[in-house]
Amino acid sequence: MIHLLELRCRQILITIFEIGTGINHVRIKPASIKLIGYIVMIVFLRMIGLFLWIFPMQFNVPDGGYANIDGLFVLAPFVLLFLIPALTMRSFADEKKSGTLELLMTQPLTDLQVILAKYFAGVALVVFSLLPTLIYFFSVYMLGLPKGNLDTGSIWGSYLGLLFLGASFVAIGIFASSLSDNQIVSFILAVFISFFVYMGFEFIFSFVLSGKVGLIIQSLGINAHYSSVSRGVIDTRDLVYFISVTALFILMTKLKLESRKW
Repeated sequence: MIHLLELRCRQILITIFEIGTGINHVRIKPASIKLIGYIVMIVFLRMIGLFLWIFPMQFNVPDGGYANIDGLFVLAPFVLLFLIPALTMRSFADEKKSGTLELLMTQPLTDLQVILAKYFAGVALVVFSLLPTLIYFFSVYMLGLPKGNLDTGSIWGSYLGLLFLGASFVAIGIFASSLSDNQIVSFILAVFISFFVYMGFEFIFSFVLSGKVGLIIQSLGINAHYSSVSRGVIDTRDLVYFISVTALFILMTKLKLESRKW
């Protein structure tokens, strides 16, 4: 599935490329649908569903007695922390190992266009994974007393924050995949980098620093901005942060791919 999405994104980029340069008749052979995309979606939904509705824990909605799905937005980042690296670990590692990377780069596409195709395919799969969770939202909406007794602003803000977080993890995962031709190594690197960017700065803030310097360090982590957006208030500083993180890792991926020409 991930490769099919990549194909569609590439076709869009090729169309733009043709319009801008006058190059016509560009074709890319259809890619096979990969099972890993479906597995990632199923595992994500199954794990979140078990914690929210089955397991007798603090995140269990029926046992909590309150009409909210806060547990979804607490658990989802940690689930995505492992699933997105599993999704992106093949992005370039597999191309390198099979020797098809150079063939891919012979297409009339720039390195950046290839990276963006893979990136948007990954983001699309994150979106498709999040959409079914709206069932949880509508279920709690109907179960509330009175019906609809929900902080919808906070919930939609949390969904937006989760989308930005997932998009950042995809960019990190693609970068990690460009560092090695071994999928397992790419997966481990992606998990480590994602965890550090998500929670690492929080730990540094908690145990080492305080005051203004500490707040600056804390603001470098994804969690601070994810929590801010989850309150339902969209701050331009949070949007700039997520866009900057994504752009940074895409740029580093581009530099890594270009280094093969040096």
